[in-house]
Amino acid sequence: MATDDIMSWVDGNVPQLILLLGGLLALVIAAYYVKDKESGKYKALMVLGVIFGVLMAVVAATRYNQWGNFTILLVVLAAFTLVIRPFREVHFAVIIAAMIMVLVYVYLGGLNGAELVGVDLTPLSQGWPRVIVAFVAGSFVYMILHFAEALVTGIGKLMNLWPVLAAFGVICIAESAAMFLGYGSILNLFGIDF
Repeated sequence: MATDDIMSWVDGNVPQLILLLGGLLALVIAAYYVKDKESGKYKALMVLGVIFGVLMAVVAATRYNQWGNFTILLVVLAAFTLVIRPFREVHFAVIIAAMIMVLVYVYLGGLNGAELVGVDLTPLSQGWPRVIVAFVAGSFVYMILHFAEALVTGIGKLMNLWPVLAAFGVICIAESAAMFLGYGSILNLFGIDF
């Protein structure tokens, strides 16, 4: 096969290939988790999963209009599952809220002598009012992000339970095989059009 033929074949089979590789990676990660979740191989596979998950997300975002709905759903879920695995216990809401507090505190310092609709904003640029407004802004951002984080973490933990991850890997591989064999999707084998 010539290089152009290979590239053409790869280009025409992108969803199948990324589902196959993502499914195999999910199965291997689940197997190494069960075998020894503290091993360097397991941790390296998680890093590889993050990298491949980001790649899957980018490919899905740029080529989704060429794929079926179920395929898109599987690719997006696989990308999410692989990317979120090492970050399930990281509390991003606190980190982002703290950064927002600092940014608001710094911004308020520049309000010395500023007015908004005829109201002098100088008191907000110094002392306790500056600290309180920055704290309230950070707290508000934290509340919103904490909810979003809890939702994402809950779904991520569910998808990353090793039996669920292994089953999801098998589904991705089955979808890939159905596509390679010309069935379009595993749902089409059951007469479901999605």
